[in-house]
Amino acid sequence: MPEGQSIPPVVLLHLYIALVAVGVGIVVLVRPKGTPNHKLLGRLWVVLMLVVAFSSFGITELRGAGGGAQGPQAMSAIHILSVWTIIAIIAGLRAIRRGNRRAHKFWMIGTMIGLFGAGLGTLWPGRFIPTYLAGLFS
Repeated sequence: MPEGQSIPPVVLLHLYIALVAVGVGIVVLVRPKGTPNHKLLGRLWVVLMLVVAFSSFGITELRGAGGGAQGPQAMSAIHILSVWTIIAIIAGLRAIRRGNRRAHKFWMIGTMIGLFGAGLGTLWPGRFIPTYLAGLFS
């Protein structure tokens, strides 16, 4: 990130909400299922994940140190994962409303794995976070 330039608010929103979603998601996964607490935290996790997915569409200008395309044309293949996340969340909700716990578990755990994968992907050299962190320590 060039000196004097701040991190766009949508990036901060996306990052912070994703980190909270990881924490809430882990709690939901390790605690007993079907309890009122599970349902409450699960609903919170769904909202967090939808905020993460939809906020990603506002992140189009970040391409590491070199910048990159700006505007709508800057959508990348990674945005397909956001669309998939929205589809998976909806599928998981539909499954549990229909009483299909197995399908619900499949969709929700799959979405959580996707969240971890996306988080690891942000650490790839040349991506925004490692480039930003390197700039802080150089």
